[in-house]
Amino acid sequence: MKATEVPEIAGAHLFEPTPYADERGFFCRTFDADVIRSVGLDPHAFVQDSVSRSVRGVLRGLHLRSGAGEAKLVRCSYGRIFDVVVDLRPTSPTYRNWTSFELSGETQVTLYIPAGCAHGFQALTETADTSYRIDRPHDPSEDVTIAFDDPELAIDWPLPVTSMSQRDREAPSLAEVLKHQES
Repeated sequence: MKATEVPEIAGAHLFEPTPYADERGFFCRTFDADVIRSVGLDPHAFVQDSVSRSVRGVLRGLHLRSGAGEAKLVRCSYGRIFDVVVDLRPTSPTYRNWTSFELSGETQVTLYIPAGCAHGFQALTETADTSYRIDRPHDPSEDVTIAFDDPELAIDWPLPVTSMSQRDREAPSLAEVLKHQES
């Protein structure tokens, strides 16, 4: 497994496994504590694993947590997703930058998203399973959502949105969220 820094988002990393493929399919390690440690992260800090299943065009996000935030490892375990990270840490050298990746079940690449960054994705295939490993127990009272189509961010989502949660549809702009966080 190889770890690579993401230059557009300070502290973010991609973890690229080396799948072994043969006539049966493939096998690969998707989490390696030594590799996680090698980039300065504590592998024991992750306390919850979750998975979501989405159909083509579904958009989830942009989500983050207030308070101490939430660091996470995100991987598309089946299908393909267009994955977006937005740096909302005021003291970060990449504050307000965003970047995107295509994560897929074929590559099993894992993205580390530092606490204080917003995250969202869109399913590109008929079925896309996305796995999350987070560093704090989920507390719904800390959930923050930013409009996926915020003009300041101008994220070019690859597909028309076919479905999203009511919370995501009604999400405030980035400016509104930042104003609320400052107060």
